[in-house]
Amino acid sequence: MRAALLLSACLLCGPALAHAGHVHWTELASTWTWDPLIVAPLVLSLTIYALGVGRLWRRAGVGRGVRMWQVGCFALAWLLLFGALVAPLHWLGERLFMAHMIEHEILMTLAAPLLVVARPFGAALWGAPPSWRRGWGHVARSRAAAAMWAWITTPLVATLVHGLTIWLWHAPALYDAALASPRLHWLEHVSFFASALVFWWALLRGPGRERAFGAAVFYLFVTSLHTGFLGVLLSVTRRPLYPVQTREALAWGLSPLEDQQLAGLIMWVPGGMVYAIAALALCGVWIARSSRHPPGALWATPN
Repeated sequence: MRAALLLSACLLCGPALAHAGHVHWTELASTWTWDPLIVAPLVLSLTIYALGVGRLWRRAGVGRGVRMWQVGCFALAWLLLFGALVAPLHWLGERLFMAHMIEHEILMTLAAPLLVVARPFGAALWGAPPSWRRGWGHVARSRAAAAMWAWITTPLVATLVHGLTIWLWHAPALYDAALASPRLHWLEHVSFFASALVFWWALLRGPGRERAFGAAVFYLFVTSLHTGFLGVLLSVTRRPLYPVQTREALAWGLSPLEDQQLAGLIMWVPGGMVYAIAALALCGVWIARSSRHPPGALWATPN
């Protein structure tokens, strides 16, 4: 109960809490993250995508090939990634467990599905240099690559990989080790984001998705269960499990245990809500399409 009250206070009074540890959002050199391994992919992806959309729209017309709402989804996903990895949230996440959890949830439950819905690869092909397009085409035509992609985007496999990634990195020893090593921390975020992309792609864009709405809803439910269970474990435990992650909590007005409990609540409640909303949306699409195409209609023969 106390952790729930603290979470509400943090959401309603975030700026006041931030001043306890003196986050200065305008100090670009100290609280913003300019690691080339983070900034370069963000800048490169935005540049290639913008060039591709521009070229495609000049040739086909605005909104053709890539729709406006897809551009909006890509832009929002990119801004979320920038906010999570470059803005002071990343700096704060190295000092507060709850901020670190918000960062991870943004990567896995917001930015990743938005990118999958945006389907940016077609625009990226138009914006990439010709040599890159040939290289991507060669890989795409490879039987080994196609077989691997077909396997990894099977909903069951994608769900297992994503789930194992989440649980593995939340092992206390590995989680704290990532905070002590910038490169390991980078690998942690890449793992979360890449596995989330595959997971959402398998459920929203994977092969046979027209026939697999029920399976997608099931795997979203399973993911909400196991991530919620992990969040509950972090929330109800009576001792801090991550000494490195929570060692600076006192500077922000929280005990290490309260910081951990807040992180667990963030994974459990807001994170679980995303999976629930996605499942409900897929159920709505499933019902709508079933009403337009009753099961018998697919097998009926003309008189």
